Amino acid sequence: MTHKAGFVNIIGNPNVGKSTLMNAFVGEKLSIITSKAQTTRHRIFGIVSGDDFQIVFSDTPGIIKPSYQLQESMMDFVKSAFDDADILIYMVEIGEKELKDEVFFERINRLQIPVLLLINKIDTSSQEILEAQVAYWKEKVPRAEVYPISALAGFQTDVVFNRIIELLPSSPAFFPKDQITDKPERFFVNEIIREKILLNYKKEIPYSVEVETESFVDSEQILHIRSVIMVERESQKGIIIGHKGEALKRVGVQARADLEKFFGKQVHIELYVKVNKDWRSNTRQLRRFGYDLS
Repeated sequence: MTHKAGFVNIIGNPNVGKSTLMNAFVGEKLSIITSKAQTTRHRIFGIVSGDDFQIVFSDTPGIIKPSYQLQESMMDFVKSAFDDADILIYMVEIGEKELKDEVFFERINRLQIPVLLLINKIDTSSQEILEAQVAYWKEKVPRAEVYPISALAGFQTDVVFNRIIELLPSSPAFFPKDQITDKPERFFVNEIIREKILLNYKKEIPYSVEVETESFVDSEQILHIRSVIMVERESQKGIIIGHKGEALKRVGVQARADLEKFFGKQVHIELYVKVNKDWRSNTRQLRRFGYDLS
């Protein structure tokens, strides 16, 4: 029996449903999902294995024109997704006409590997609009196979999944068969806390925040976590904490509920807030937080 394996990298504009799709394929919530742009900052692998196949899905940040160093690093993760893909998924949503960066679009059309163009959120449109969109994208990216889907409702995702298996190259597995991601546990603690900040605060606050887990002690009965929320300015620290600490407490309660689901055990979490001035434009700090700036 021939074993197949490969890297299936998902790219697209912010908020088109890339993280929802990967989480649906993997069956675990590995990428955080909110309605805000730039929710995904890193490149995250989600690994799906069968007896004779292994798919390494890769969720990437939404494509933007970078305006500071953190965003440049995020776009470097997208560029790397072109370099090692065996199959590229280019995801758009109904009504969308172009990528935020034309250079990426030109690269898609020059690729020699299979490209699956997924038109997501089709449950929000009429049949007439959908047919026009399929025709538009077939003309715009002639090499791509076009699939209308709904990642959230699970419509046609099984068809796409089966097609991916057909297109995979013959290869041994890249990771142990029971592994579902390349990221350590602390990474998911940080991401779950950051998701709650994205959901609870407005304007610039969520984009000025990074989370670092300083202590992760796993005992048999309970997981003890101590994490620090980094902000760029003193005024942001006050907003994160809130009146009498209520806002920070709410983040902690929501994060704990998700962490207990994720790890399958009781979690005790302590959150602190620190000012880390201009960390988004500081190369040393960005490297420390896992943004590869090489």
